[in-house]
Amino acid sequence: MDTGILILRLLVGLLVAGHGVQKVSSHLGGKGLEGGTEEFRADGFRGGVLTALAAGGGQIGSGLLLAAGLLTPLAATGAIGVMTVALTVKWRHGLWVQNDGYEYPLVLIGTAAALAATGPGAWSLDAALGLAPYPLWWAALALAAGLGSGLLTRLVLHRPSAVAPATAER
Repeated sequence: MDTGILILRLLVGLLVAGHGVQKVSSHLGGKGLEGGTEEFRADGFRGGVLTALAAGGGQIGSGLLLAAGLLTPLAATGAIGVMTVALTVKWRHGLWVQNDGYEYPLVLIGTAAALAATGPGAWSLDAALGLAPYPLWWAALALAAGLGSGLLTRLVLHRPSAVAPATAER
């Protein structure tokens, strides 16, 4: 079981961190901080550079902590939070990723919550430092705080569309 959890932590943690790197730099196919800023503006978010830095930094930090298995509930909270914001952006497109839907953020939210529930496994910094195992209530707290922070971020930073949606003429 510890091998499976290690693989899952590394896969998800490094993907979340890599996604953050793309938001703030030209590495891993990113468009630099300017590109990350423009992406958030195009999605209707305020804050410009600060928003891109906060999102990218949150993804990098939570992803690396998940990958290392360090402070796992906190890492899961961060990943759930940033992926909840992504889910709200993709929501209008439906579930499936081929339609630019929220499938991928939902999988990352579920995986981070599962890692908070199972714990980081024996091959983790939490275990090496004697921090794990965490009580199960930490998983519920991580999920609630992550979802809440993501939804609050959306509420505070997203601008309502100034243009009314086009109506179909019949």
